[in-house]
Amino acid sequence: MKEFDIKQILQSRFGENYSLHEKYMNRTLATVLKTIGFDKCYKSAKGAYLYDADGNDYLDFLTGYGVYGMGRNHPVIAKAIKDAIDMDLPNMVQLDCAELSGLLAERIVKLLDNRCTAVFFCNSGTEANEGAIKFARAHTKRPRVLSLSSGYHGLSYGSLSLTVSPHFQDGYGPFLPGMSKIPFNDLNALEEELKKGDVAAFIAEPVQGKGVNYPSDDYFPAAQELCRKYGTLLIMDEVQTGLGRTGKMFAYQHWNLDPDIVTMAKALSGGYVPCAAFVTTREIHQSSFSTLDRCVVHSTTFGRNNLAMVCGLAAIHVLESEHLVENCAKMGKILVDRLEALKQKHSYIKEVRGKGLMIAVEFKEPSGLMQKAAWKALKLANDALFTQMIVTSMMDKHRVLTQVASHGLDAIKILPPFIIADKEVDRFVNGLDDVLSSAANPTGPLWKFGTRLLAASRANKGQK
Repeated sequence: MKEFDIKQILQSRFGENYSLHEKYMNRTLATVLKTIGFDKCYKSAKGAYLYDADGNDYLDFLTGYGVYGMGRNHPVIAKAIKDAIDMDLPNMVQLDCAELSGLLAERIVKLLDNRCTAVFFCNSGTEANEGAIKFARAHTKRPRVLSLSSGYHGLSYGSLSLTVSPHFQDGYGPFLPGMSKIPFNDLNALEEELKKGDVAAFIAEPVQGKGVNYPSDDYFPAAQELCRKYGTLLIMDEVQTGLGRTGKMFAYQHWNLDPDIVTMAKALSGGYVPCAAFVTTREIHQSSFSTLDRCVVHSTTFGRNNLAMVCGLAAIHVLESEHLVENCAKMGKILVDRLEALKQKHSYIKEVRGKGLMIAVEFKEPSGLMQKAAWKALKLANDALFTQMIVTSMMDKHRVLTQVASHGLDAIKILPPFIIADKEVDRFVNGLDDVLSSAANPTGPLWKFGTRLLAASRANKGQK
């Protein structure tokens, strides 16, 4: 039998990434990445950097949408996975209470240090939120769930029904009944819905992933009190914010909250194997697993698999032993302060906001006459083009990966790995300074590149 050699396969097919995706997968994504200059063929990755075949490094301030909190290919997590494979452990027996999942559940409960002591493991953030919705309805016997405008909770049907975004929802309706959006940072609107007495849960990201928005300091504590008053459960969606991202172990701790359900994913994986969970009180948990014959009424095949559990345990070990939550708080403050200093220099910057290493830089119409004219021309043609131009230029000129913060918002978002130091901060801030300085010249190469992006966008629309 021919030997299977993954190293040889990858070496012999290196560079075929985009042709394979165009032929067999999402060809629209491949087109977009080529258009914006993100069509790189990365060969390796370590820590805060990706590397191409020529050895060029790319600073990763995208981190797989927040997955690589501990950096890419962390040696401690890699060793834990190898050790687990070498042990030939029994895995996914299903009719079994596996030790590794129990150990990880114990660790997570200790991190939360609140009333939530019952854990359910699954594979992704959206699956965790789906489970939270189910358990909230089962416990309260109520049909409705509230979410905040501009929030994002995932793309499976229950989560998508709560996301309430035209960009993600168009073409996929009708959505689940009982899912209601309320205005952001509006306590009166929340109470108006809660007093109807039919709301099972209010779900919110402590810091919204799309746009990096968070309400006034009094909002979440007051919202929690309102939920208690009207018998509604409070769900904190910590899929992106959890495990240190915002400078606290969990972002709800910025407001000293005590949620009824907490969902988490992304960084829990250690960057290797999908790992997610939702954690709730024992009482709420038992409302679903209420009788012996309902012991697997909510389940998932791969949720408690050994490799995911090992990744979770190793990721938490790294988080604590390397003091990464503290580093998120420290480096996040340095980044925000440095970016605020850029705001004094560049009239394009409207606002810098964030907590820990979850930061957005929002742009506005600049003050210069020629810059204003160029800005308005781009906005008229394509609302998001200026921001995409900045993101693309950061990659093209400085090999820094960032992203547009949200559809319809003139902002870039950065999610650096928790391990960054002054070197990475300098590279990002100096790169953004340079790109915004280039934007001050509306006849320069940056704006010419913007017009090329616009032309490519129009050409793509014409091909549909």
